[in-house]
Amino acid sequence: MAANNQNKPPLLLSNITKASASSNKKCRGDELTCDKEQKFGAEKMVGTPNNGRIRQAFSVVNGMQDLGLNSNPASNAGSECGTIEFTREDVEALLNEKMKYKNKFNYKERCENMMDYIKRLRLCIKWFQELEGDYAFEHERLRNALELTEQKCAETELTLKNKEEELNLIIVELRRSFASLQDKLAKEESEKLAAVDSLAREKETRLNIERSHASLKEDLGKAQEELQSANQRISSINDMYKLLQEYNSSLQHYNTKLQKDLDTAHESIKRGEKEKSAIVENLSTLRGQYKSLQEQLSSCKASQDEAMKLKDALVHEVACLRVELQQVRDDRDRQLSQVQVLSAEVVKYKELAVSSDELEARCASQNNQIRSLSDQLAAAERKLQVSDLSALETKTEFEEQKKLISELQSRLEDAEYKLIEGERLRKKLHNTILELKGNIRVFCRVRPLLPDDTSSSEGKIISYPTSTEALGRGIDITQNGQKHCFTFDRVFMPNESQEDVFVEISQLVQSALDGYKVCIFAYGQTGSGKTYTMMGKPGQPDQKGLIPRSLEQIFQTRQSLLPQGWKYEMQVSMLEIYNETIRDLLSTNRDVSRTENGAAGKQYSIKHDANGNTHVSDLTVVDVCSTNEVSFLLDRAAQSRSVGKTQMNEQSSRSHFVFTLRISGVNESTEQQVQGVLNLIDLAGSERLSKSGSTGDRLKETQAINKSLSSLSDVIFALAKKEDHVPFRNSKLTYLLQPCLGGDSKTLMFVNISPEPSSASESLCSLRFAARVNACEIGTPRRQTNMRSSESRLSYG
Repeated sequence: MAANNQNKPPLLLSNITKASASSNKKCRGDELTCDKEQKFGAEKMVGTPNNGRIRQAFSVVNGMQDLGLNSNPASNAGSECGTIEFTREDVEALLNEKMKYKNKFNYKERCENMMDYIKRLRLCIKWFQELEGDYAFEHERLRNALELTEQKCAETELTLKNKEEELNLIIVELRRSFASLQDKLAKEESEKLAAVDSLAREKETRLNIERSHASLKEDLGKAQEELQSANQRISSINDMYKLLQEYNSSLQHYNTKLQKDLDTAHESIKRGEKEKSAIVENLSTLRGQYKSLQEQLSSCKASQDEAMKLKDALVHEVACLRVELQQVRDDRDRQLSQVQVLSAEVVKYKELAVSSDELEARCASQNNQIRSLSDQLAAAERKLQVSDLSALETKTEFEEQKKLISELQSRLEDAEYKLIEGERLRKKLHNTILELKGNIRVFCRVRPLLPDDTSSSEGKIISYPTSTEALGRGIDITQNGQKHCFTFDRVFMPNESQEDVFVEISQLVQSALDGYKVCIFAYGQTGSGKTYTMMGKPGQPDQKGLIPRSLEQIFQTRQSLLPQGWKYEMQVSMLEIYNETIRDLLSTNRDVSRTENGAAGKQYSIKHDANGNTHVSDLTVVDVCSTNEVSFLLDRAAQSRSVGKTQMNEQSSRSHFVFTLRISGVNESTEQQVQGVLNLIDLAGSERLSKSGSTGDRLKETQAINKSLSSLSDVIFALAKKEDHVPFRNSKLTYLLQPCLGGDSKTLMFVNISPEPSSASESLCSLRFAARVNACEIGTPRRQTNMRSSESRLSYG
C-alpha cells in the first residue's frame, strides 16, 4: 500500500494535508469552547464522580463508531463530556479500535475517520480531567481538617513553651552559680600564674649571677697570667742588673782603656734604674688590683650565699603555693561534682514535671471518661427503663453508620484506584496522540549534586512546579533572577533511580520486538550524566543504565514469546564518531582502526537504501543469544572508547557512542515476520573552552564535538520550520541519525542537565534545544514486516 501511495500525484497529497490541517483547526476551536464550558460548570462537578451525571453506553457515545460534531447530549456539569462516563473497557475499546474503510484509496474519508477518532480521544481525556477536579475538591476538604488539627497542636505547643520558660529560669540561676564558681577558679589560676612568673624571674636572676661569677673568674685568670709575665720581666731585669755589675767591674778594670765610653755606660745604668723603678711601681699597682679582685670575689660569694638563701625561701614558698593550689583544685572538683549533681537533679525535675503533666493529663482524660461513662450509663439505664426498642434502634443506626463508613472507605479506595488507572490511561492516550502526530518525545533528567561540585551562594537554580498539569512534566530554571519554564513528556528529579527511568521507556523498547525502529539518544553538556543514564556504573547492578536494562528486557521477552511460536535472531554492532571519523569498537585490530583520521585503517561509509534503512560498510556485526554475550561486548567497547580528562569532568566522553541491536522475528504458526531496530546513542557532551581548559588533542576533540552538535541543532531547526532542505549531510552524526530524525521511527531524546549554579547558562541552552526537538514532527512510525536480507550489514533504522 505504501508503494501505491508513492505513485499518487503530489496534488492529491497536498489536498489531503490541507484537509487535515483545517480539521485540526476545528478541533482546536472545539477544545477552547470545551475548556470555557468546563470553567463555568466546575461548581456543579464537585462531589462524587457520579454526582449529577447520567450513565450512557459507549456505543451511544461513539454513535455506532461515528460521533458527530453536532451531537448535543444533556449536560449537568457544563461541558460536552459532563453526561458521559468511561469505563476501562470503553477506553480499551477506543484505543484498540481499528479503522474500516470502504475504499482504501479514499484519503478524504480516512482523514475524516481519523479526526473523529481524535475527537473521541479528547472527549475521554476531558472526562478524566473533570474526575480529577472532583478529587481536588475532596483534597481541599481534607486540607481544612488538617489545618484545624494543626491549630490544636499550636495551642498545646504554647502550654509546653510556658513550662519550658519556667525550666529555663531555673537553668539560668544554675548557670549564674556556675559562672561565679568559674570566676573564683579563674582568680586562683591567675594567682598561680603570678607565682610561676615570680619563680621564673628568680631563675633568670640566678642565671645572671652565675654568668657574672664566671666572667669574674675569667678576669682573675687573666690578672694571674699578667702577674706571671711581670715576674718574668723582673727576673730578666735582675739578670740584666747582674750583667751590668759585671760589666762595670770590667769597665773599672779597663778604665784606662775605655774612659771615653764611661759616660755612656753611666747613662745606660741610670736608664736601667729608671726602668727598674717603673717596673716596681707597676708591680705594686698589680698587687693592688689583685687585692681588689679578691675583695670582689668575696663580695660575689656573699651575694651568692644570699641568693641561695633566697632560693631556699622561694622553694619553700612554691611548695606552700602548690599545697594551696592542690586544695583549690580539690575545692573545684568538689564544686564541679556538686554542679553535676545539681544538673542531674534538674534533669530529674524536668522528667518529673513532664511525667506529672502526663499524669495530670491522663487523670483529666480518665475523669472525663469516667464522667462520660457514668453519663452514658445513666442515660442507658434511663433508656433501658423507658424502652428496649430505643436501644435496638440505636444499635441498628450504629450498624448502618458502620456500614456507611465501610462503603465510603471502599469508594475512596476505588476512587484512588481509578485515579491511578486514569493517569496510566492518560499517559497511554498521550503517547497515542504523539505517535499520531509524529513528534519526537523528550525526557529531561536532572543529576544530583556531587560532593566535588563547587558550593555557591546563589542557592538552587532548578525547581519543579507542583500543579496538576505540570506535575512530573514541568521544570523551571532561574538565571540572573529570571525564571524560565519548560514542559516535556517526563521530567526526572535527582532522587529518581535508574529503575524509575527505565520503567518509562520499557514500552518503547518493547516496540523494537514488535517490528518498529526505535532510537533513544542522550544529549547535554559534559558532566551532566549522559553516560551514567545510558550505561550506568559498572559492577553495581542497582545502577545499571538503559542499555543493559533494555537488553535484559528484550531477551526476557524473547523467552516468554517462545510458547507463542516466535523465534528471534539478534545482531549487535557498536561504533563511535571521533573527530568526524567512524571507528568500529568491536574491531579486532584496534591499533589500525584508531589511526588518526582513519588514514591507515578502514574507510567506513554511510549509505541509505530505498526502504529508509541506513548501513555502515565493513562494520563488525556480532550475532548474540544472551545478555552475557552483549555485556561482554559492551565492556569491550567501553575499553576501546575515547575518554579524556578535562577541568569539568574526570572521565569525559570524547566521541559519540552508537549501540545498535537489529532484531529479526518469525512466527512459525502464523508465518508472520518482523524486523526491528533499537538504536541507543550516548552523545558527547558540549563544553566551553573557557571552562574545560582543553588544549592540544583535547582542543581538537572539543571543536569536533561542538561542530557535530551544532549540525544537529541546524537539523532540528530545519525540521521545526518544515523547510524543504534539511542539512543532514553537514556531519556524520546527523547523516547517521537521518532515519531517526526524519524517517518513520519512534524517537526519544534524554536531555541531561546539571543543577550547579555555575552551569546555569549551559543547562538553559540544553532545555531550549530540547523544547525545539519536542516540537519537531518526523512522521508516523511504521512497522517493518519485510524479510531479513541475506547481507550481514546492520541497519541503523
